[in-house]
Amino acid sequence: MTRDGHVRLLPLLVANKIAAGEVVERPASVLKELLENAIDAGATKIEISATAGGSKSVSVRDNGCGMTKEDALLSLERQATSKIRDVDDIEHIDTLGFRGEAIPSIASVSRFTLTTRRRDSEEATRLTVNAGILAEVAECGAPAGTTVEVRELFCNVPARRKFLRSFATEESHVKNVFTVNALAHPEIGFSLALDGREIYNFAPGASLTERLHDIFGADFIERLVPFESSSARSVHVKGFIERPDSCEFTRREQFVFVNGRPAQDAAISYAIREACPRLNEKSRPSLILFITLPHSQVDVNVHPAKREVRFRRPRDVRESIIDAISSALSPSCCKEPAEEFSVFDSPREETDTVHAAPFSTPVLRTVQYAVPEEPQTEEEIPRPSSQPAPRISPEECNPPSQGKAASLQSAYGPWSHFTCIGQTEKGFVILETDAGIVTLNPKAAMERIAYEAMLETAGKASQQLLLPETLRLSPGDSARIKNFRKELENAGFAIEEFGKDVWKIDAVPAILGDKPVAAVLSSIASDIAEGGSKRGGERWKDELIAKSVAKSHAGTMPKLTPETAVELVEKLAATKMPYTDPRNRPVMIFTSFRELDRKFNLV
Repeated sequence: MTRDGHVRLLPLLVANKIAAGEVVERPASVLKELLENAIDAGATKIEISATAGGSKSVSVRDNGCGMTKEDALLSLERQATSKIRDVDDIEHIDTLGFRGEAIPSIASVSRFTLTTRRRDSEEATRLTVNAGILAEVAECGAPAGTTVEVRELFCNVPARRKFLRSFATEESHVKNVFTVNALAHPEIGFSLALDGREIYNFAPGASLTERLHDIFGADFIERLVPFESSSARSVHVKGFIERPDSCEFTRREQFVFVNGRPAQDAAISYAIREACPRLNEKSRPSLILFITLPHSQVDVNVHPAKREVRFRRPRDVRESIIDAISSALSPSCCKEPAEEFSVFDSPREETDTVHAAPFSTPVLRTVQYAVPEEPQTEEEIPRPSSQPAPRISPEECNPPSQGKAASLQSAYGPWSHFTCIGQTEKGFVILETDAGIVTLNPKAAMERIAYEAMLETAGKASQQLLLPETLRLSPGDSARIKNFRKELENAGFAIEEFGKDVWKIDAVPAILGDKPVAAVLSSIASDIAEGGSKRGGERWKDELIAKSVAKSHAGTMPKLTPETAVELVEKLAATKMPYTDPRNRPVMIFTSFRELDRKFNLV
């Protein structure tokens, strides 16, 4: 590499390879660009095929307008396009592709074949390009439209090829691009074949609801609420959103289209967060959102891969989305419950005024744990002890009237003793310990207990379902489950493919109990999409599955009794890490007596 300071024009082949770095990230990127060209060509039927996740070949055939021989040759040149003529057209772009870089960029890093014919022409033209070098121009017979075949992607850039993931991962990205475009244009017929096997075949002329049904199934449709809103802001918003009472609002399928283009923007993300009621900090319901506005009001030329857009009036877009979604959802979904404090089994007065209920004398049980001999800092929750815990008699820790003391289940314990004081209306458990007051989140505690139990008993305790359950997943989620099938079976699941993106479940880990199996498997697929790329240690797949299963134990919990509260704390104390749940959220918040004295000006 020379660095003599002289400026030179890059050779065309080098310039195309550099452009390919922006346009072509993986086989799915190739499919995206070819689909956009086919849609812009007015196709009503698009046939897609891929081999080995697209790394060996990607082919797109359409029945669009086609090209003449001269146009086909010109399409191999950089910045050659039929979609804009002058600088003013950039301000009113109404097509998906317009830069004229996709075809030459793809052809520069693959074995590329383009066959095209216009309807008014008797013969078709075939162009063959090998790694950016035009090898053949020939006339042939072919139906009207265009067929592009891309083989051996990155054949002349081995360093880029090494960055491709497994065939299953690349295939899931190909499915995602197919799904997004099939949703954006239900009026177009789409088919997808993978490794010679047809996966999808959608008829043209479908409605959005019909296309959603074809891709995700009837169960998905039943969970959706339609919305539509037109305003004086010249922004039209429509789509579907998942009902708040139909899911736990984890990260689900969300598709956003701006003038038919899959895209995102900060204004859109903000509006969705504001309009959707949230059950937790990371809540995200399924959403299909179409935004239509004048082309002059949106800039689609702000990202090399056209993933993002910018609005001239983002406030109008933001308020239109919020108005449309909010009106479709019940306002009661967003109400927060009253924050009252109650003690175990203590009665509360039914009044219109929210107030702190008076303390009563609850039934208390105290359990003592062994602690190390060295002194501990009061400002921190004492760390668990590795000392064996001596068995304490009931008479030593409880008055006779309080019944039998709980037996110790572990040699570990965060405190030397604790006393359950009560439970708030929000569900938090209040404990008094030897060093201070602890506020415990029982849902997070259950997740920690279930997570560690799952890792310890994975594959050893599996329960057969009386009646097998079936679950239909999105194409992307189905591919992820398929990629994790071995680990799922090791964890205690017995699953098998039961059709196109449909899975049959015969057995589950025993720890699941009566939890909804289909919802757990769907949650695992979503967690794989979120965390699968964040590789951890050797057991990262097992840990990911265990976290997903543990989340099923964090749903609605009944109000605890003194006995069940003590049992929960005992099980938590037996875990290796009782202070955080598997998602690294705090299980408990500790306030030392010294800190309380300081806040009440007693020291």
